[in-house]
Amino acid sequence: MFSRGELRFGVNVCEDIWVEGGPTEDQVARGGAELILNLSASPYHAGKAEERRRMIATRAADNLAVVAYVNLVGGQDEVVFDGGSMVLDPRGRVLAQGALFAEDLVIADVNLDDVFHARLQDTRLRRGRDTEGAEPIATIELPMPAAPPPPARAASEPLPERESSESAEVYAALVLGTRDYVRKNRFDTVTLGLSGGIDSALTACVAVDALGPDKVVGVLMPSEFTSQVSLDTALELGRRLGIRTMTLPIADVMRAYEGALAEPFAGRDSDVTEENLQARIRGNYLMALSNKFGWLVLITGNKSEMSVGYSTLYGDMAGGFGVLKDVYKTQVYELSHWRNAHVPAGSAGPAAAPIPELTITRAPSAELRPNQTDQDSLPPYDELDAILRRYVEEDRSIAEIAAQGFAEATVRRVARMVDLAEYKRRQSPPGVKITTRAFGKDRRIPITNGWRG
Repeated sequence: MFSRGELRFGVNVCEDIWVEGGPTEDQVARGGAELILNLSASPYHAGKAEERRRMIATRAADNLAVVAYVNLVGGQDEVVFDGGSMVLDPRGRVLAQGALFAEDLVIADVNLDDVFHARLQDTRLRRGRDTEGAEPIATIELPMPAAPPPPARAASEPLPERESSESAEVYAALVLGTRDYVRKNRFDTVTLGLSGGIDSALTACVAVDALGPDKVVGVLMPSEFTSQVSLDTALELGRRLGIRTMTLPIADVMRAYEGALAEPFAGRDSDVTEENLQARIRGNYLMALSNKFGWLVLITGNKSEMSVGYSTLYGDMAGGFGVLKDVYKTQVYELSHWRNAHVPAGSAGPAAAPIPELTITRAPSAELRPNQTDQDSLPPYDELDAILRRYVEEDRSIAEIAAQGFAEATVRRVARMVDLAEYKRRQSPPGVKITTRAFGKDRRIPITNGWRG
């Protein structure tokens, strides 16, 4: 507790304000705090800003106190702190609020008479809290220097409007998380494989919006199975984003691998082994560029693929940071449509739609064998992602998910793929967290276990 002149205020930290009946209530009831200052590092997930505002409004109204909530801005490994600092009056109304995902200065005039009158008219604090006999909280008196003349102030401005779409919020989190991971780890430039697919296209957009087009290098690595459409759309994406691109074919290297392995593989048909070899050649190319030029490799896999192991260890999983690691495939499409229609605040990216329409509309494919599509190996993404959300984030059982209208055989198959892919995910790089439960620190199961759902 602190006092300065007639003001009495309590300072608490982060989780303190989330606890009903916690330090905030104690500082008001025993310390007489009229203002609560909360210093927070509250990590982001989709919808967190509104959830946080409702909670702080409840604390302000329950305690009939002004609440000044100060939140950290920036990325740290997979976690993003989204800012959004705010000042609320004793009725829980927002007086001033800061920007999300950007540093901001929040200034608000508060009238402590509002606190006095609110408490005078509402006796809940006196009736509901028995503090008789309780020791008062020790209070530190702060010096009260002579007040300078008040500065000239413009008329109060309305609260800034925030874009309400989840896509805008999530995209801003991806940009901030990527920018801070790259810069705080002292990288200057990033590189990624451009396949002509939607995942690499969205990853490139986020990278450009985070760092600028001169800090992003796209690498096309065609094989004998790569279509001309893929090459054309990848190059068009690079042109629209204004990034440097290079083309490094893998066919000759793949033939060298096949020749070297011809004897031990004799009599066996081509299978996933040859598909994974192609992905690993590409991973080697990107890591060689990283070693030679000091570039950070961005992997382009999404959460749907990571969940079920539809990725190649030491191949497309080789890199330093996973921009889309916590973004489901269906949300990749949503974010791609959003980015084509918007230029994010503070973006260094293009004003025109950066992602070619054909990239969004064509069937997704790894192009590791003739006429391959993702749906050869996986359920449709709408169905897959719905099951994954329930199994991964909500901890629902196979029976519970099947009872919600999904085929039990499909649910059981997806759950088994998720469990078996744990060993791959343990070896994947960190990536931006945007859901309530991301792989890694949020969700860990033993690789070695005898239990199967």
